[in-house]
Amino acid sequence: MKASRLAASGALAGAAVLALSAPAFAHVSVQPEGTAAKGGYAVIDFKVPNERDDASTTRLEVTFPTDHPLASALPEPMAGWKIQVTKSKLAKPVEMHGEKINEAVSKITWTAEGKGVEPGYFQKFPVSVGALPEDTDELVFKALQTYSDNEVVRWIEVRQDGQEEPANPAPVLTLSAASVDGHGTATAEDASDKTTTAAAEPSGDTGDGTDTTARVLGVVGIAVGALGVAYGVLAGRRRTDA
Repeated sequence: MKASRLAASGALAGAAVLALSAPAFAHVSVQPEGTAAKGGYAVIDFKVPNERDDASTTRLEVTFPTDHPLASALPEPMAGWKIQVTKSKLAKPVEMHGEKINEAVSKITWTAEGKGVEPGYFQKFPVSVGALPEDTDELVFKALQTYSDNEVVRWIEVRQDGQEEPANPAPVLTLSAASVDGHGTATAEDASDKTTTAAAEPSGDTGDGTDTTARVLGVVGIAVGALGVAYGVLAGRRRTDA
């Protein structure tokens, strides 16, 4: 009896350790290709992993934020996927390239025309977006992931400050500081150009200043030489008189 109890306790403890050490399930996320700077344009990828062993992901539906609408959202064509872009009228028009935009993309839906994202794989869904807002640090995209067995996982929960990440978090795009395009500091390329220009152009002290210094030193040398000759002549006369 005692041995059985010990074995059962050990099994329970082992199961608890495995449960605690198991990694969290992957979820739909969004990341920029490079940077997503405020006020600029970027290509963002919605990364969709397949979390099922017996079903494929056959549909992805991403809802775009309405509090910070994006005037332009262009999905990249993908083999094996049908893409549907849904636009909606904006409550407040957005100005873009000097024109007022009254509607924006509110949702993009990808539907598999083949096997979709099979078990053990993931897929990236790229979208070119802009202009990114300048008055927020992040954009929240709610997503629905549908499997071939008709199961729908809703990645729509928004994380609250001071709380743990929810079970089904919505994809969040973090925006970086504005770029040099009139919205911030210079980029690394601009800094490199300035450095190259500075190295190519001579400074103000390497032209006429150098010639002037050489002339002054020449005059001083001549004067010192003349004094030396005069001193030698006087010394010779004193020795003769003696």
